[in-house]
Amino acid sequence: MSTEQRGSEAGRESQRSGPIVAVTRWIENLGETAFAYLLLTPIFVLLGAIALYPLLRTFELSMYTGILGEGEQEFIGLQHYVDLFTGDANPDLPGSVIFLPGISTDGSFPFVHVENWVRSTLLVTLLFAVISVFFETIIGFGQALVLDKEFRGRRWVRAAIIIPWAIPLVIQGMIFYLMFHPSTGFLTQYLSSWGIVASTNTLNDPTSAFLIVTVADIWKTTAFMALLILAGLQSIDRSLYDVAKVAGASRWQQFRLITFPLVLPALGIAVLFRVIDSMRIYGLIDSVSSCTTVPSLSCMVVETFYSSRGLASAVAFVTAGVIGIVVSVVIYQQYKEGI
Repeated sequence: MSTEQRGSEAGRESQRSGPIVAVTRWIENLGETAFAYLLLTPIFVLLGAIALYPLLRTFELSMYTGILGEGEQEFIGLQHYVDLFTGDANPDLPGSVIFLPGISTDGSFPFVHVENWVRSTLLVTLLFAVISVFFETIIGFGQALVLDKEFRGRRWVRAAIIIPWAIPLVIQGMIFYLMFHPSTGFLTQYLSSWGIVASTNTLNDPTSAFLIVTVADIWKTTAFMALLILAGLQSIDRSLYDVAKVAGASRWQQFRLITFPLVLPALGIAVLFRVIDSMRIYGLIDSVSSCTTVPSLSCMVVETFYSSRGLASAVAFVTAGVIGIVVSVVIYQQYKEGI
């Protein structure tokens, strides 16, 4: 092969590899942030396909009185959302459940009918999330602090704490159901004497059932919080405590200046996960009591699906919106505090 032929072949090879070389150089010249977003692009595309599309589809279905492609349906726009927030949709919800605590089924305000507060799906969901996540965080933090210490049998204690979290949700629900059942329950009589739960028909009393479901959730998922917080505690450099001891810092000062600030990132992630999960509560309510006794947003989606599918889609979309707002607030607080 002559020199001219070899040069021509090398030129063609350079043309073929040109785009690849250009893309490679472009990637190499990216900054750290841009490169990180480039690596996350497939994840964003995947999330858009499996999360964003169903959400948009749900919003589309909520604008009809039926399901698209199945029988007759009528386009009503945002009427379902207007009905939800004005109380006109309350008669279509199961039982005497209402959506907002501001308006009852007869159009009056709950300041007159106090019992409407425990019938509001939105209020019950928010109260459950706040109460359960608060106590799970406090108790889980305490458990994590104990498990972070060196003591004999720590491995067995860690395994014992995980047991409630490992129990299937339905079995856990049946445990609490049987403990408060009118004929087999053994806690109803004891707790009712203290005025904590109703003495009769406990699982069908809205306040008592809400308390039981909340305690059941705290009992189960506190271990989840403890494990995540423990992972954060284990990542703290132990030499910091040695320096603090030499400096004469007390245990409270060590916790306030070393432990708590450094465990905040793990704590923030744990709280975020639990807030999302608690806002979707359904299975535990259904297995312990009923969705009409302890109404939640997810319960209303299931209960109204067959009677009014457009309304169920509207409730589902509102549920996603509420979860998004709550999660955004949590993330903003973490960002503001430098977590």
